[in-house]
Amino acid sequence: MPNSNAISASDPRAVEKLTDKLQKCEELQVVMKDVNAYWRKTGSCVGAPGITETQAVNLDRKINTATVSWERQPFSSYDLTNNNAEIKRLKNRIAEVTRNQEIGFTGWEFNGGKAEANTEDNRLQLFFDEKPNDYKRALLKANGFKWAPSVGAWQRQLNDNAIYAAGRLDFIRPSDGSSIREHQPKAPVRDAGAR
Repeated sequence: MPNSNAISASDPRAVEKLTDKLQKCEELQVVMKDVNAYWRKTGSCVGAPGITETQAVNLDRKINTATVSWERQPFSSYDLTNNNAEIKRLKNRIAEVTRNQEIGFTGWEFNGGKAEANTEDNRLQLFFDEKPNDYKRALLKANGFKWAPSVGAWQRQLNDNAIYAAGRLDFIRPSDGSSIREHQPKAPVRDAGAR
């Protein structure tokens, strides 16, 4: 069953949703740290900032009945570490989605078909006039393209990797003889501090 909380890059509000999710994770990180500090100082979670009285009582109960040492605090170090990793992942995802939206990938014509940069579905789609032979289909699959009968195209997620993969396939080279990369707008330059 797919994750219903997943945010697709094709969603027009993807950056907004990812930013909201990031903000919640950052707020949770602060609350977990504050509750742990309060508990170390007082020996109880009751009265700790950012949580309700019921949550504080439940945390105290969890700590008092803990059988292993890492559970003898309100929020374990792995809770903080995992949440911090999620914060980092979300920041990277926001940067990636924003960058892909700014680039504005374009399609091209090739001998026997055309390639479309479908930004609405976030897919690089290859439409062939005739069914590719076994060898070409094997190359498409090896480069991450999948057959989508619903749209009648070979496709993969639209990003830099899709463009590079398409560039390895000589049979979809643009009709004008240029490279696939030359048909794409230049990506915005990242500043060195953002890495």
